[in-house]
Amino acid sequence: MHLHKKKLKRWILLFMALWLSGCSPFTENNLIEEISPITFLSVSKGETGKLKVSTILPPLSQENKRVMSQEISLLKEGVQKYNLNFYQEIKSGQMRMVVISEELAREGIMSVINVLLTDPDVSLRIYLIIVKGNFDEYLASQLNTDKNFDYSFYRMLKPYEDRNQGELTIVNLHEFKNFLYTPYSDPFMPVFIIQEDGVNYEGTALFQDDKLVETISSFDDRIFQLINNNHFLEVLPIPEFEIVLGHVRAKTIVDIDSSYSTLTYTLTVDTRIEEYRGEKQLFDPKELESMKKDLETHLETHTHELIKKMQELKVDPLQLGIETKRPFSKPMEEQKWEELFEKMDIQVKYILNIEPLMDANS
Repeated sequence: MHLHKKKLKRWILLFMALWLSGCSPFTENNLIEEISPITFLSVSKGETGKLKVSTILPPLSQENKRVMSQEISLLKEGVQKYNLNFYQEIKSGQMRMVVISEELAREGIMSVINVLLTDPDVSLRIYLIIVKGNFDEYLASQLNTDKNFDYSFYRMLKPYEDRNQGELTIVNLHEFKNFLYTPYSDPFMPVFIIQEDGVNYEGTALFQDDKLVETISSFDDRIFQLINNNHFLEVLPIPEFEIVLGHVRAKTIVDIDSSYSTLTYTLTVDTRIEEYRGEKQLFDPKELESMKKDLETHLETHTHELIKKMQELKVDPLQLGIETKRPFSKPMEEQKWEELFEKMDIQVKYILNIEPLMDANS
């Protein structure tokens, strides 16, 4: 049933894309003096089931900027209202981000995603972000100190996508769409929280279909980055052992037994010690081996708990269901996989290869 729903959604989306991308009898206005290419949209819950859409206008001008918000029933209606209340025509071709409130994400964002996907002017590479707190109020306060805050926020995210170092989750529209509509997968997004010192990264939002169900943060988020991203972390602090591991690379093997009752996650991790403030003498091979065993147990426990949490939430952002595919056999129905995954016994094994401590300048 769940798989059929995803197929139906894909067909609806394809039909909308073909219909909306047809030839228009009207010539669009693209005179640079008469248009205002927005760089982001903020979408949150409005009054009585409506959406609240906000952006900064004018985005690319030396004029005084201000946050403009609209209460709307449909996302496209918001752009129309902007055009009726602003002297330049709003264009979305330069949009870099869509910021979605946590409250709206918990109710579901399918309609928002589909509107973005069927707009030929919107790039599939725009970032999708969840924000906790009143983003509009924060924007207004920032305009007094940083008139290009919206572009600065985008530039903060860009290097993490380019380097792919697993420091934080980065998801664009294309990636979210693939996780949303592909069998054996559930989407995820980065979560930022508004605090007194600014907008700070909190963790990763896990989605069940298009609804946010849980946010993982701190060490759980670091584990998620390691096993799901590019299997690489530049640094992995482990405060319990007063140690920081650096250049962490993991090779993962996922195995599901023939009865679909046990899932085994094996991670071979190559790393080195960047910092240590504990009592062990890690130059001693025996002490280093003892530390390695402690770290393996610690990582196994946290990874096991993280996957168990995914089982309880009935989400599969790691796409573990793909491992059920067998040569020359019919793929398992997604609903059947969800039922099996929820009851599976999870076993996690870490094999740590830690470079011995040495004088880097010798």
